[in-house]
Amino acid sequence: MSNNNNNDVIILNSILDTKRQNSANNLSQDEYFEIFAFDQVLKDYDLSYDELLSNQVDGKDDGGIDGFFMFINNEALNEELDLEAIKKNPLIEVYLIQAKTSSSFGEKAIETLMATIEDIFYLDKHISDIKQFYNAQVIEKVELLRNTYLDLAIKHPQVKITYVYASKGDTQSIHIKVKNKTDNLCTRTQNFFIGSEVKFEFVGARELLESARQEKSYSLKLKFLENYISRDEDNYVVLTRLDEYYEFVTDDKGYLRKYLFESNVRDYQGNVEVNRDIKITLASKDTDIDFWWLNNGITLLASKATIAGKTITLDDVQIVNGLQTTNTIYEYMKTLQEIHDERAILVKIIVANKLEARDRIIKATNFQTPVPAASLRATEPIQRDIEDYFLHNDWFYDRRKNYYKNIGKTSNRIISIPYLAQAVTSIVHREPHTARARPTSIIKGDTNYSRVFNSSIPMEVYLFCAKSMKNIESYIRATDFSALTENNPNNLLRSGTIRILIFHLAMLFIIKLLRKVNYTQGDVRSLLQIEFDENQQGLLCNTILEITELTNRYLQTAPTLSINTVAKRSEFTNFLVENVQI
Repeated sequence: MSNNNNNDVIILNSILDTKRQNSANNLSQDEYFEIFAFDQVLKDYDLSYDELLSNQVDGKDDGGIDGFFMFINNEALNEELDLEAIKKNPLIEVYLIQAKTSSSFGEKAIETLMATIEDIFYLDKHISDIKQFYNAQVIEKVELLRNTYLDLAIKHPQVKITYVYASKGDTQSIHIKVKNKTDNLCTRTQNFFIGSEVKFEFVGARELLESARQEKSYSLKLKFLENYISRDEDNYVVLTRLDEYYEFVTDDKGYLRKYLFESNVRDYQGNVEVNRDIKITLASKDTDIDFWWLNNGITLLASKATIAGKTITLDDVQIVNGLQTTNTIYEYMKTLQEIHDERAILVKIIVANKLEARDRIIKATNFQTPVPAASLRATEPIQRDIEDYFLHNDWFYDRRKNYYKNIGKTSNRIISIPYLAQAVTSIVHREPHTARARPTSIIKGDTNYSRVFNSSIPMEVYLFCAKSMKNIESYIRATDFSALTENNPNNLLRSGTIRILIFHLAMLFIIKLLRKVNYTQGDVRSLLQIEFDENQQGLLCNTILEITELTNRYLQTAPTLSINTVAKRSEFTNFLVENVQI
């Protein structure tokens, strides 16, 4: 190890220790290093703690994969994605990440991956043939990848697979044998997906440090043309050049600052008619008609604005309207050899400090064009009420994605909107299969949404559901189940399957606490004062053993099904409820 790398490791270890103590003290050092490495490698995707943890597949039978992440057209891939709505030539990106705390890069890690891809990427091998060799999390990801790829085959998807090996080693001192093995791995992978782009990246202590130092900047400077319009210090209207706006919304590496759009509820729609029209206008270079004459412009929110000359400095920037325009400008201009365009775009800047006022502005600006009702949920009063109640109890409701993560709050007390919906669906409504199968659809549609978020559910019940799920998660991560698997022939505990069944486990745990199957919301409320002490942990351990035994019995009746498929069936939930010992 070189002196430089030794210094890098010392500094990195200091950062890791501090961050783990402040934001993830429920994770071991090895577990936190994995999550930290995932976050740095995939920084441009701005993933939440839930998203990072849900794609962690590390454990017994992981096939040498610690993180299995998939994206389609730059967005996280999940089973609820409407594949029919995806246009031709979609981009499927797969990241297989190994994160080791060792101070070097070894051959064994790559050799293990070489064996694994022969199973997971070879489509002729049925899931039932390989599920015994890999844990449930790996199998779940493989099923999703295969189904997505085959369903989109007619649309000729582009496939990009990136292997990442992260450690505390020095990327300048990797042995030639290790590099040769990565070349063989990439070549073999390309044979599975003809025309695919495959690469292997080594990420060492220096690279992790450099990434960790790249903090998100919400205080940005925007240059503008001529004079601005302002009635007071709370709003401004400016014209800015297209190339200046491009610089404003991109970082030092030229990537779009996606986090600026967290309050914009509309997803980028890609190659739809309105965006095609914007792109045609951009490409036309028509000198007789300026760009801003044909475009509605951009609306920004900021907590503070300061003007010096022809530059306005904005704090806590959020783009609340103009996502389609911004993305289209970005996609167009990043392809140019020289970023230079003197045409202008209209930018409206609203200075608002109060959250309620910001939410009203977000909702109003996004109602100007058709938006699915579910997309506006985060601005509703009940969501603000839950956030306030959680905050009062030192818990953090992530109504604005990654807000609490970015300010360093502890990860095991951060609760996202979908996660809370899953918890309530499992614990209050006793439908863990729905929580498992449709994590985002739970809050889509007025009927589904109102079952989970309504005034009849007391605030303390929401907090109880969140706490219960996090307590169960923490217990599972902290417990070594290997000593409990002697009488478990399918090794469901050792393979980490219990994490697939966490919502079913939560329901059964509440059943055992209440000693009744058909409990009500009122019954759940009666548990509010119960502490998660040694007695409760002992009961949870027994519940884990019982759900494992029941799952084994159920799988014997459906040997061709994977545990991931079974967990999404109401029949399985009914089986558990009918057979649990209370």
